Amino acid sequence: MTLVFPGSEIPIPSSSKSVTFGPGIAASTSRADLNSSEPSEPRYVATRMGLLSSAKGKDRSESLWVEGVSKRYIPAQRDIVIGTVIARHAEGYRVDLGGAHMARLDALAFEGATKRSKPNLKVGCLVYARVSLANRDMEPEIECFDPATGKAEGFGELKSGLMVSCSLQLGRKLLSPKYPLLPLLAAHIPFETAIGLNGRIWFKTAEVGQTIALHRVIEAVDAGELAVEKADIDRAVKDFLA
Repeated sequence: MTLVFPGSEIPIPSSSKSVTFGPGIAASTSRADLNSSEPSEPRYVATRMGLLSSAKGKDRSESLWVEGVSKRYIPAQRDIVIGTVIARHAEGYRVDLGGAHMARLDALAFEGATKRSKPNLKVGCLVYARVSLANRDMEPEIECFDPATGKAEGFGELKSGLMVSCSLQLGRKLLSPKYPLLPLLAAHIPFETAIGLNGRIWFKTAEVGQTIALHRVIEAVDAGELAVEKADIDRAVKDFLA
């Protein structure tokens, strides 16, 4: 990881097939040579101080973002998020993602949805979605299917269960296969989960007590009161289930 500051130029990896820029990175509008008739190469700069982080996909794609201390979620294209439906209208829904603007969810942005057959979400429902459009000072748009396959791929309404909030940093860590917290919890409690980059986690277990135990462990880890070590997690889960 590299420490960057606002205005620092972000190098584009040449070995990646495609690059997606996440939070903390924006396209620069400045041109190196205004007298040149040749098209200038796109430049990307950091918009906040933090650590330049990256993650590689299976298709040789790569995601770049600036890992910083931020309390408010800023939508970025292709982010996976959990939202709450706060209003519905003829063409779709307005969804709260925890950012400055409400998101738009089209009624047809679901697997197999048509004008005659589309989901009927109620106010208060939770949805697991993907950010399809995110521009500064505009309402973001989200969708509940993978446009590459046309399938839901796990996106859609999250029924029952419990949603809890966490820091944006922990949400991103939980989506990393190398972060051990979820496997350590699954060794004690079977559960379904959905994790959003907007600092929201959804759990569904067979018993209410198990859901509460998971919630308390997540809170303790996020607050720095509990280390993500096997012995510590094992002891905490047993205590919370007692």
